[in-house]
Amino acid sequence: MVVAGDDALAHRLAAELRGVYGEQVTLVVPPAQRSVRPPVVGRARGSNLFDRVSAAVNRAAGNGEGTPGRTAEPPRSERVLEAAELSEAVLAEAGVERAAALALVYDDDETNIRAALTARRLNPRLRLVIRLYNRRLGQHIEELLDQASALATVDIDSGGDGEGTAGGRQGAGAGDASTTVLSDADTAAPALAATAVAGTSKVVQTDGLMLRAVERPPPGPGQVADPGLCTLALLSATTNDPAGADGSESSGPQGPQLLPDERAVAAATGRGTVVLETVSYTGPALSARRSVMPFASLLSRRLRWSFAGLVGCVVGLAVASVVVNGEHPLHATYLTLLDLFAINDPAIGKPVGQQILQLFSGLVGLLLLPVLLAAVLEALGTFRSGSALRKPPRGLSGHVVLLGVGKIGTRVLARLRELHIPVVCVEADPEARGLALARRLRVPVVLGDVTQEGVLEAAKIHRAHALLALTSADTTNLEAALYARTVRPDLRVVLRLYDDDFATAVYRTLRAAHPQALTRSRSVSHLAAPAFAGAMMGRQILGAIPVERRVLLFAAIDVGGYAQLEGRTVGEAFRAGAWRVLALDTADPGERRGGGVASGTSAASAVGGAGGGRARSGLVWDLPSTYVLRAGDRVVLAATRRGLAELLGRRPRARA
Repeated sequence: MVVAGDDALAHRLAAELRGVYGEQVTLVVPPAQRSVRPPVVGRARGSNLFDRVSAAVNRAAGNGEGTPGRTAEPPRSERVLEAAELSEAVLAEAGVERAAALALVYDDDETNIRAALTARRLNPRLRLVIRLYNRRLGQHIEELLDQASALATVDIDSGGDGEGTAGGRQGAGAGDASTTVLSDADTAAPALAATAVAGTSKVVQTDGLMLRAVERPPPGPGQVADPGLCTLALLSATTNDPAGADGSESSGPQGPQLLPDERAVAAATGRGTVVLETVSYTGPALSARRSVMPFASLLSRRLRWSFAGLVGCVVGLAVASVVVNGEHPLHATYLTLLDLFAINDPAIGKPVGQQILQLFSGLVGLLLLPVLLAAVLEALGTFRSGSALRKPPRGLSGHVVLLGVGKIGTRVLARLRELHIPVVCVEADPEARGLALARRLRVPVVLGDVTQEGVLEAAKIHRAHALLALTSADTTNLEAALYARTVRPDLRVVLRLYDDDFATAVYRTLRAAHPQALTRSRSVSHLAAPAFAGAMMGRQILGAIPVERRVLLFAAIDVGGYAQLEGRTVGEAFRAGAWRVLALDTADPGERRGGGVASGTSAASAVGGAGGGRARSGLVWDLPSTYVLRAGDRVVLAATRRGLAELLGRRPRARA
């Protein structure tokens, strides 16, 4: 496996492939001196670790390859290359021509596309996983590279040297030269949005397949928890203990338990649960359409009331004219309007009542002139500011304050608006990419540095429901969270933090200082890496949901060829703590969803659950435990990272 990138996702993906799937990995990263970024907490620690890894690899390279006599330290399965630019020579040195898969996870889309085109030319049978933020471009690139691979493979097979080439790549999965385009922003956005909105609802949707899990508190005395379709996880036993487990994989027996069996669920008294509520096919997510400005937004409320008062005066004068002069209502209204616009003849020689009504009509007409002028000016100002950023309204409350609208923040903003959650964005950069989306969706925005006094107050943080701190700087996110907690101690806070150790320390400290408030720390690379790793293994990873500081994956696979599934009942195929079959896809093979991952090409979105035991597209989620899985079946399963690696790995693992 070859992984090339310039940020935390590359390192985490390499660690995922090496530690979970047991793969040999070549990691291509920029030189340390060329990858210096603005100071971020944890960045120095990662740089030192990278230097140590590079030194160890260089020492190992100097000792030669066939020296297995060193028993004090097991041989490393990762090779690190430093390259300022991912050129054809660097790809060749990384072994792309013999590799099973290549992941291009640079932060720049153009860099990834250029390298993908080069790699496809070097190895037409290479499985490509590309990180792209642009969804539409990703679809076109995926089709282009797959077509190029198909044509090149035909030429190679018919050219006479195909046998030697294929034989040299038998470990590379010859014939599986798929291209998968992913976006870490799209993979992580649903989890971030769900945590901020309620802390309970977790939704994974891709290509019309929707899975919804709900986090439920422990039942009270004498109550039985609703298991839903199945129990996906048990939360930490020390959830309400500030000094307890942090919910990570190193939390021990007190930490969360993924995919527990019935006995574990029954014995887990006092623990919250994550249960599966719905598995269904839904329609495709609606694209964000350009908002149409309603007519009511052209005029302020005071002007609308002024017009209503003038209309009432006209109606009253018309009724009075009918009573005084005995005229037909329509004719009386017509005369009243003529008097109102001062184009009627003077009522000289007319009855006194008619003369008085004419004077009142003229007075109302004088009042109408400034109202009309104010309406015109206000409407012009509204049109002029229609493309400008909105300010938070005065009475706003119960909203989510979103700090940072970069790549991740933009996707989270779109997700929150799909859920019809009120949002106020805070951004320091007036040219940030998410401001265009905020303008189109009419989302209020506060431009300013969150570290400056008064910025969070302008976003109405004291009346907010949650704070989502998603900037790329750990210190900024932490400072915003700490200040927001001083304003409102019970505020729900979700932090995006780079370093896991630092995130754990922050999580524990904030939970100890504010035990009644919900605090979550999330790493985008931690949420996205399992999906990228699954794509490199050629598997369809539908998505992932966070369970405290662990991750539960959802995958769609064909049963044929897997001894742990084929020929076994659903109950026998279930392995506690590893994987569990959730649903059976009974659709025709040609109509089944393809092998893509929840990615930039299919945005994740929350859609209301569909009832019933069978979805319209043939998805059966109420499988009896006695159903025997056959070779032609396609199932949706939930799995832990190591469980999925054990089930779907290319070769047997030496350890669980």
